[in-house]
Amino acid sequence: MEGAKVGSDCNICDFVFIESGVIIGDRVTVKNMVQIWNGVLIGNDVFIGPSVVFTNDKHPKSRNSEFKLLETVVEDNVSIGANSTILPGIRIGKGAIIGAGSVVTKEVQSFSMVFGNPAVGKQNRAD
Repeated sequence: MEGAKVGSDCNICDFVFIESGVIIGDRVTVKNMVQIWNGVLIGNDVFIGPSVVFTNDKHPKSRNSEFKLLETVVEDNVSIGANSTILPGIRIGKGAIIGAGSVVTKEVQSFSMVFGNPAVGKQNRAD
């Protein structure tokens, strides 16, 4: 959409929705069926698996006049597995890995691996 910014050398696959106000860094891969809503900032060298959904409203309802946009930040070198859901207002730290099918409900530390619903796991993983 107008106002979205996508960096250089990105791979945006089929049926991806990128709303206005989204910023995507360089060398990012966004696989099929991903939804990225306003307020999402994605760093460089990020992988987003198929059917990942980002959200931007903790209390969604139709015609919500009290909507407060919550910023979600995905730092550099993050990998998000297929079918994961990222709740709003969350920071995913540099080099983190999100396992497939995870529901991320809180901040993910840099270089950690989380998975499940809600996503939990080993923080500060060794490479």
